[in-house]
Amino acid sequence: MEPSFFNHIESELRKRFGTDFRLLNQEAVGGGCISRGARLTTSQGDFFIKWNSSAANDLFLREAEGLTEMGKAVSNELVIPKVILASEAGQWPGFIILEFLTTGHLHDQSEKLGLGLAVLHGYHNRQFGFHHDNYCGSTPQKNDWHANWIGFFINNRLLFLLDMLTESHRYDVPERKVFDRLIEKLPGLLLPSSLPSLIHGDLWSGNYLYTERGPALIDPAAYFADREMELSMMSLFGGFSPSTWSAYQAVFPLESGWEERVRIYQLYHLLNHYYLFGGSYGHQSLLLARKIAG
Repeated sequence: MEPSFFNHIESELRKRFGTDFRLLNQEAVGGGCISRGARLTTSQGDFFIKWNSSAANDLFLREAEGLTEMGKAVSNELVIPKVILASEAGQWPGFIILEFLTTGHLHDQSEKLGLGLAVLHGYHNRQFGFHHDNYCGSTPQKNDWHANWIGFFINNRLLFLLDMLTESHRYDVPERKVFDRLIEKLPGLLLPSSLPSLIHGDLWSGNYLYTERGPALIDPAAYFADREMELSMMSLFGGFSPSTWSAYQAVFPLESGWEERVRIYQLYHLLNHYYLFGGSYGHQSLLLARKIAG
């Protein structure tokens, strides 16, 4: 990004910290799968900035909301980076500025991660959804409030995404009917009485860090869901140690049959990967849907 962007960032941060604020240096670092990132050295300490010139205008505002909500739930158990500033896209790319997290290697962080996730999932709401629609990666997530989890999962997750995939001709009519048969079976396969738990929403191995202050969660797609939805992404690609799972179970034991239900919830993330990346995820999703639909 040209220097004028960082001049703009310095100007915006000066509004927050005062006229004595100075941006001293910027160093490129990873910004995740879809964005660019940099470490900012400033007169107020080090910050992390992430920006994207091609994503949805409000992408980083929604990320900031998720981080703020998670911070309310687990500020003592997990490290949730503090939001310094977030802006939607306009003349300049949208961006988010966070406190900079220094990596660390404490031997018990995997257990602390499991304990912290159990506390996060114990933070409840009256309904399923979130304060605004947001994004899983760059895919829109529809978050209007529902009293019933199964209805939320069917309408706001599977059907919402399947409609986008069908409209973009990723699936033809016979393939879509496979998913429709699966959806008809879901009320008999999922728990009828789930609690709305706050979840990270996109928790794979790239979205947690071991820092000098403890395990941290980053890049959320947060909303209130059946907590098994979180476990579906955690188990889909691996990257979580047995001690994390054991610590979680010790604090917040899972109900019988959770492994089978988690497999169903993985369908959402496989479909989302197909929407984002194409390739074999479409066939993998279809095979899973056929297996569950019978």
